[in-house]
Amino acid sequence: MQAFLKGTSVQSSKLQKDKGAPGTSTEKRVRPVPWVEKYRPKCVDEVAFQDEVVAVLKKSLEGADLPNLLFYGPPGTGKTSTILAASRELFGPQLYKQRVLELNASDERGIQVVRHKVKNFAQLTVAGTRTDGKRCPPFKIIILDEADSMTGPAQAALRRTMEKESRTTRFCLICNYVSRIIEPLTSRCSKFRFKPLANWIQEERLLEICSKENLKYSKEGIAALVKVSEGDLRKAITFLQSAARLVVDQEITEKTIVEIAGDMVDEGYAATQILIQLHESIIEQDLNDKKKSAITEKMAVVDKCLADGADEYLQLLSLCSIIIEQSSTN
Repeated sequence: MQAFLKGTSVQSSKLQKDKGAPGTSTEKRVRPVPWVEKYRPKCVDEVAFQDEVVAVLKKSLEGADLPNLLFYGPPGTGKTSTILAASRELFGPQLYKQRVLELNASDERGIQVVRHKVKNFAQLTVAGTRTDGKRCPPFKIIILDEADSMTGPAQAALRRTMEKESRTTRFCLICNYVSRIIEPLTSRCSKFRFKPLANWIQEERLLEICSKENLKYSKEGIAALVKVSEGDLRKAITFLQSAARLVVDQEITEKTIVEIAGDMVDEGYAATQILIQLHESIIEQDLNDKKKSAITEKMAVVDKCLADGADEYLQLLSLCSIIIEQSSTN
């Protein structure tokens, strides 16, 4: 019996050694990272085309106090990337997770989040030293992404927390529509508008990624990427990665980009994307200014309805009826 037990223990130990051997399935694999995250700016100097906010953040990195911030503007212009890069430089990699609370307010937008998560984090006290010896500001940063999705009561509760915890906490509100933020919050923040990125900035970043990823591309393909992204660098990088997966080891052409960008609901593409492409088409059509203004006014209403969560199919039908009506009248 003892010999049998010894034999089994030897076999089990061999199995354990085999499981731990290099090259087996237990070996850690490198997880693929979306290029949007992979090429996100690591420091404030890497943020492109937003000179005013970069200047303010650099002053705070040099020792000046940081005010509460409100970043607003179109998507994909670097709002979240800018404050994340600044936070990493302020606190260093060791203290970053302790000092920064990042919440997506579109998911966690109710008053309970403000009363518990935000308030509890804001009340924590912090020391002013870093493990690497560099100077560290004596405050924390709370980042509320998509803050324009927060309910009115939640924004009102946040105002009081922002006021009470001003000694130990700085807030950074990020949104697309500043008009949806209540005035008591906007008055407590330094507001910065993020502009859509210029075409040459986008081209520069896309070419840099193509070089690092060893991609084959045509000039027309890059130009098409810039056109369909409309100043949204995140969208351009996502399309570039999709194109690279679609045409492995082949050249990324204008046709490839058009196929990925798409413009049909039946294929699952977003109604907002169709709206953008329809707008470009209407402007180029041979219609008088009065008809164009009637159609584009309806487009604005549809865009607002879509942003508020209306049914995409019904909104596009409503828009198409106006287009047909204006196109058929003399």
